[in-house]
Amino acid sequence: MTFFLQMLVSGIVVGSIYALVALGFVLIYKASDALNLANGEFVLIGSYICLTLVTALQLPFLVALLITLGVCAVLGLMVERVVLRPLLNAPTISIIMATIGLGNLLAGLVHMVWGHQTRVYPNLFPDTPVTFGGVLITPVYLWSFIIVMLLLIVFTVFFKYSKMGVAMRAVADDLQAAASMGINVKRVFAITWAIACIVAAVGGVLLGNINGVNATMSVIGLTVLPVVILGGLDSIPGAIVGGFIIGILQSIAGGYLDPLVGGGLKEVFPFFIVILILMFKPYGLFGKGGMERV
Repeated sequence: MTFFLQMLVSGIVVGSIYALVALGFVLIYKASDALNLANGEFVLIGSYICLTLVTALQLPFLVALLITLGVCAVLGLMVERVVLRPLLNAPTISIIMATIGLGNLLAGLVHMVWGHQTRVYPNLFPDTPVTFGGVLITPVYLWSFIIVMLLLIVFTVFFKYSKMGVAMRAVADDLQAAASMGINVKRVFAITWAIACIVAAVGGVLLGNINGVNATMSVIGLTVLPVVILGGLDSIPGAIVGGFIIGILQSIAGGYLDPLVGGGLKEVFPFFIVILILMFKPYGLFGKGGMERV
């Protein structure tokens, strides 16, 4: 039972990070009806920038994190302005292909600047584990979960009550109607990409503190894709719930099923779950179905 609870806690923490990164996926999809397949590279870049500021420049972690978020926000604005805005009225497949090319470009830059070796963050959290009901929780897991939950609450309040959040929801619901009401659609798109890069960077920093940083971290972009599909591509609550579901099931599969098959099942298990769910809920758990005249 203790082992199960340990896997459950690990899945909850990792699932919360999945939910945060998935939030960026959903925002981009709601704004442009396209998947941002460069999201994993944004996670990687955010983690490397923060690590460099902490280790090379010896900046305090909080200062390094704030600078990282600022740099990633600017990166998101630049990507929207240079790569995506010229494709504003282009077919969806063109936007998806542009994000694939962008992801490859960013991955190449990461390899040139930081190389391929795994790098680790210095000990930013205490080493003594915390015990809850016989389950040992390392402080980095506990603080990662707290930080993610606070950010999810902040973004939920932002989207629901702030002027820009309402504008983003309006654009996502009906772009043409929002534009006719005087909403600056291009500005909303730019801020959407900035926020998507920020949440990806936070996810990368937290994962880097847990597992270290290397080029394979960008795979989280594919791992989070089942999270988004499971919850519904256009649903922010679905991204949060889907993140926890995938994180918990992936952790349990890694603990119980991987030893039986020799490993590797943990990485593909989320896709099995998504296929199973989509057989009964084609638009995901919280996605909205639609009909389109052709």
